[in-house]
Amino acid sequence: MIKYKLMQKIDTTIGTDLQKFIEKFEPSKFKMLARGIEIRGNNDLHRSITFAKELIEKLKLKLRVHHSAEMALYGGFEVVYA
Repeated sequence: MIKYKLMQKIDTTIGTDLQKFIEKFEPSKFKMLARGIEIRGNNDLHRSITFAKELIEKLKLKLRVHHSAEMALYGGFEVVYA
């Protein structure tokens, strides 16, 4: 019972962190993933990734930015739980 309540509290914190990120970053297009969100359609990918990293650090969120060359083809990156 205690373990369940602890896991529930952790999940709520992560969900809250992701919600705070979405509210501040205001992505025009994003897709919910099991481990976070995928943000798509960025015209200036480098600037968006840099801003996302700065925002996560500034707000001390338990999130991280993940991107690859494949995602860059469609102007996307992921913000996932750390």
